[in-house]
Amino acid sequence: MNPPPDDSPKPALRTGKLLQVLGIWFGIAAAIGNTIAAGIVRTPGDIAKLLPNPWLFLGVWVLGGAYALLGASSLAELGAAIPRSGGQYNFSRRAIGEYAGFIVGWSDWLSTCGTNAVVAIVIGEYSGALFARLGGHEKLIAVAVLLFFAVLQWRGVKWGSGAQLITAALKTGAFVVLVLACFVLGGPSHHAAAAVSANGPALPGGWLLAVALVVGLQQVIFTVDGWDGIIYFSEEVKNPGRDVPRAIFGSVISVMAIYLLLNIAVLYVLPMNEISGNIFALGAAANKVFGRYGDVIVRSIMIVSLLSCINACQMFCTRILYAMSSDGLFFKRASRVNAGGTPVAALLLSTVVGIVFVLGSFERVIAMLSFFFVANYTLSYTSLFLLRKREPELSRPYRAWGYPWTTGAALIASAVFLIGSIATDRDNAPLALGMLILSYPIFWIMKTVSKRAEAL
Repeated sequence: MNPPPDDSPKPALRTGKLLQVLGIWFGIAAAIGNTIAAGIVRTPGDIAKLLPNPWLFLGVWVLGGAYALLGASSLAELGAAIPRSGGQYNFSRRAIGEYAGFIVGWSDWLSTCGTNAVVAIVIGEYSGALFARLGGHEKLIAVAVLLFFAVLQWRGVKWGSGAQLITAALKTGAFVVLVLACFVLGGPSHHAAAAVSANGPALPGGWLLAVALVVGLQQVIFTVDGWDGIIYFSEEVKNPGRDVPRAIFGSVISVMAIYLLLNIAVLYVLPMNEISGNIFALGAAANKVFGRYGDVIVRSIMIVSLLSCINACQMFCTRILYAMSSDGLFFKRASRVNAGGTPVAALLLSTVVGIVFVLGSFERVIAMLSFFFVANYTLSYTSLFLLRKREPELSRPYRAWGYPWTTGAALIASAVFLIGSIATDRDNAPLALGMLILSYPIFWIMKTVSKRAEAL
């Protein structure tokens, strides 16, 4: 049997290096910042259109949260046992091999850059709604936002982490106030919504219902993904064996609690037919509570929330490329780190790809990204089984609760979701699968270029 890859932190090519300065609260802030973003304003309307039934509408959110919770303990074990920055790439590379690692890193990097693009576009849309002069310039605003955070993070990890802690705290507080306002002040709207909902749109049946459930779950998975944010910074966490598991579980519980409360609050004040297809259902709910100021209040809150998401995603992207480059699976220059602890070339390339994604379609990006997310989780859960068998002596500061049942359930759920996506979403899932297949020639090229660079 071949020895496992050397997963010790690699030395930087310059005087700078990744700085071990982060803790549990940064991990939770990164997850909240990354996860609670554009999806919460657009996906409720899309899901309500697909599933115009309150119980099914909330049910897919609960199902998405259960899927995340099943996988949380598995990723907590992997993150604590393999404390390298770069995310799930590190787990598949060690357990399955370099190509599997490259698939995960490649798709994770693309999906995170795509998420940044989606969020930046929504910031542009909200800015145009708040300020008439900015209307019609959504993509220009999106590009400017991506460039701003690239400059901020170029200054160093302490700048990025500080911005993350502040914006995550602000957005959490704002959403809690909004939920309380809906329940405290939304009584009259609730009674009116209950009367209208009795005659709401009809629920599809048969195969159409199955398709609606799968597509709705795609939307939820895209929206809740990011709860494992701390694993992108494991190498930079002061005590990864302790703080990585705590941050992951704290993130899942916090994120799902906020999402469920927000959706319940929307359902409390709006009838299903007003939520269905509404790309700004949260704003419509706020209008019921705060009157004509509701839309402005929610859009302002969301801009702060989305800025927090972009900051987190930019940090994720750079760590993925940094890890792959350090292992010779990407251009070596991307492993160079400045004195502030930022992989500069990786940051630049990630920003450029995010700008390219800005030109894409919002709905297509979401469908493709959810496929990438689940494909990566599938390989990560497989990696846990393989590492338990092949490396029983590996130091594991935290061991997954319920193993192998919880890990097996998460793995089966992931496989079922991927099969269901390919069967029901014939526009986007095959395209996402094709991008994964395209990774092999890119892997071969990167591997060859890296070897030649080392030989010089």
